[in-house]
Amino acid sequence: MNDHSPERASSTAQAAPARYDFASAEPRWQAEWERRACFAVPDVPPPGAQKYYVLEMFPYPSGKIHMGHVRNYTLGDVVARYKRARGHLVMHPMGWDAFGLPAENAARERGIHPGKWTYDNIANMRAELKRMGLSIEWAREFATCDAAYYGRQQKLFLDFWKAGLVERKESWVNWDPVDGTVLANEQVIDGRGWRSGALVEKKKLSQWFLSITKYAPELLEALGTLDRWPERVKLMQSNWIGRSEGAHVRFRVTDPAAAGAEEVEVFTTRPDTLFGMSFLAVAAEHPLAAAAAARNPAAAEFIAECRRMGTSEAAIEQAEKKGFDTGFRVAHPFIKGASFPVWIANFVLMEYGTGAIFGCPGHDERDFEFASKFGLPIKPVVLPPGADPATFALEGKAYTDDGTIFNSDFLNGLPVPAAKRRVIEELEKTGQGTGVVNWRLRDWGISRQRYWGCPIPVIHCEACGAQPVPENQLPVRLPEDVDFSKPGNPLDNHPTWKNVACPNCGKPARRETDTCDTFVDSSWYFARFCSPGAAEPVNRQAVDAWLPVDQYIGGIEHAILHLLYSRFFTRAMKATGHLSVEEPFAGLFTQGMVQHESYKGADGRWLYPEEVEFNVAPDGTRTAHVKGSNEPVTVGRVEAMSKSKRNTVDPGAIIAKYGADTARWFILSDNPPERDMEWTEAGVAGAFRFTQRVWRLVTNAAPALPAPGTPHAANGPARKLRQVTHRTIAAVTEALETFAFNVAVARVHEFANAIAEAEGQGEVEGMGAALREALETLARLCAPMMPHLAEELFAALRPGSTELVAQMPWPEADPALLQVETVTLAVQVLGKLRATIEVSVNATEAEIFALAEAEENVQRALAGKPVRKRIHVPGRVVNLVA
Repeated sequence: MNDHSPERASSTAQAAPARYDFASAEPRWQAEWERRACFAVPDVPPPGAQKYYVLEMFPYPSGKIHMGHVRNYTLGDVVARYKRARGHLVMHPMGWDAFGLPAENAARERGIHPGKWTYDNIANMRAELKRMGLSIEWAREFATCDAAYYGRQQKLFLDFWKAGLVERKESWVNWDPVDGTVLANEQVIDGRGWRSGALVEKKKLSQWFLSITKYAPELLEALGTLDRWPERVKLMQSNWIGRSEGAHVRFRVTDPAAAGAEEVEVFTTRPDTLFGMSFLAVAAEHPLAAAAAARNPAAAEFIAECRRMGTSEAAIEQAEKKGFDTGFRVAHPFIKGASFPVWIANFVLMEYGTGAIFGCPGHDERDFEFASKFGLPIKPVVLPPGADPATFALEGKAYTDDGTIFNSDFLNGLPVPAAKRRVIEELEKTGQGTGVVNWRLRDWGISRQRYWGCPIPVIHCEACGAQPVPENQLPVRLPEDVDFSKPGNPLDNHPTWKNVACPNCGKPARRETDTCDTFVDSSWYFARFCSPGAAEPVNRQAVDAWLPVDQYIGGIEHAILHLLYSRFFTRAMKATGHLSVEEPFAGLFTQGMVQHESYKGADGRWLYPEEVEFNVAPDGTRTAHVKGSNEPVTVGRVEAMSKSKRNTVDPGAIIAKYGADTARWFILSDNPPERDMEWTEAGVAGAFRFTQRVWRLVTNAAPALPAPGTPHAANGPARKLRQVTHRTIAAVTEALETFAFNVAVARVHEFANAIAEAEGQGEVEGMGAALREALETLARLCAPMMPHLAEELFAALRPGSTELVAQMPWPEADPALLQVETVTLAVQVLGKLRATIEVSVNATEAEIFALAEAEENVQRALAGKPVRKRIHVPGRVVNLVA
């Protein structure tokens, strides 16, 4: 604080320019913040410190920041700067989610190593983010592709393995036979690999899994403790974890010799509808399907077709329902002599339940669609309230609401919940089933057949099996000399890297060539930030001091997987002795998207906003054309910015034209931050005009202001300005506390208007001191949102001062100045508004009536007539009847 700033001195020694020169001010203040280490905090907070950990979801280093980044990191920076001013010890770090397939694609397409591509992109994006003036402690920066990071991640993997939280097992995957790799569901497009175009196969591979299902009950129950998370996100996680109560029902195969099995077990959440059964369906990977394929080539072909679909529930749900009748039949558990056909269906997942369902088309929409397509019986067994069982019939769709059971033997007349309990009792009594709790959540398969990821620290020995890499050999580093010209995993194709000695017996063995899912990298980075230089994954004292993250900020698109995996990882790290907390993020905020109009040329090509010009008719109608030509442009709807539709705006160009503070101000001003916002040139230009107006407001007044500490006037216009100042402090404080950043912006706009009005009042007793207080408060209130401008304003108000606004405490509102002392009343004569009066809140009715009747317009309306009746509605209106 007492460190003299030569930069500041040079900026204030001369008269302030007429316009705010953001291009010179912003880098100057950024350098000063860095020089004074304004945002640095120790790994272990000192005793008594009130810590606050602010974190935005870290970016993938694609090479350029986009407007979504600008919004995300501006929101986080406002919180960090505000909390720091409120006296908290704020940690606000930044890193890079740097592993992933795009780097490998770049290697293949451009002949550049993924590491070079990634680190070059990080350098570009770091420079762009620094231009935003973020209060980030860059000393904590790391990338997940740093060996120092992924080596500690390998240590966590081994610790989890020892604790029984890692398992190697077979699972079905999307396999691209040309690229020789597993594809994520999103990479399967119309049954083909997104890059090779090859028909995708479902293939069973041995893979590594993290045992997240062991924590399913805890992960679900603990959602109730996250009172600073959006309800929408908690509901999405709850649905993904998917606790459901139901029954396992065993159906006897009527010809077990042909089927190769005596029974089929089904999981159902609707055992109450068993008497409405029409068919039984199995997944293409089910043993009954394999038995059908063994005796029928058509069944084998249908299974192959199913395996060309994606494995995601969304892909299966959207696909046309297809099936194949195996010829096998199963007996009904309660209807003597009744048997039903067994179909292979493309909508049944082997991974959910048991890979088999019983179809009740009367009360399930998917089953109804399937039965209708294949001419299977549809029997209703749930009667809607008030319906007549003798006449009730389904009308073109399944009935899926509540009701009473009918057409169901011993269940008839029972409501659905009671019927579920009753049928489970009967299944258990007859040995044909049991009541169970099922979870939609599956164990997390982390194996990826790619180079650019964290190597899984395992060595495979024919004699000893899978062995952990000794900890003194960590990190298992990726080889630099890799060949991307061949299909498949470059680690598999490397001539030497995979060949090692078994750490147990010393015989020749083979490294695991799969790498980790990149979601692993982002599931614990928040903990590493607490002690990025620690020899262990985390310094226990540091991580226990800083976690949980007090405010986490990111997009709603990460509501499920990233957040759920992070919650699991934190519990696993606690179980293995690395930290003490169970929930990683105490508060979560999900910001909306940044949107823009989209534009199309006459030939249908998408256009960037800077390629389009507008003509505006006198009536306000807009027409658009391509710059430099008469080619008409079709203006599309406002939608999320995307590279594919080219409706993006380059943040670098905006900062170069208007400055970082203007971009930040507009990002914050347009909408509540949880909602989508439209980026417009008019909006950002308006924000720029405001920065210039505030600059003029301060610099025009500054030379004539009295010295700091000048006594304030007790009454009059100066006191009214002081009341506005302190009410604005209270209003902006409340808005920032509640993430209502657009409201904070609006209050600052109003405050600037009030200051301008006060400046125009000329020589008024005490006004100079009140103006100084107001203008210095304006600078400090702007600081979380426009930090560079705030420093420049304060420098103009306190020439020669070495104080930084970034290090100042937040202004405190004086309770005495928050009190409402006067009230404005409307004055009506015979119900028509004639005047307004300002009266003391303590004024008597006699005083109020006297003031009202003394108003010139009121006298004119009364025209000398006596007042027959006087009405006073406190705080609102005075009505005089003549």
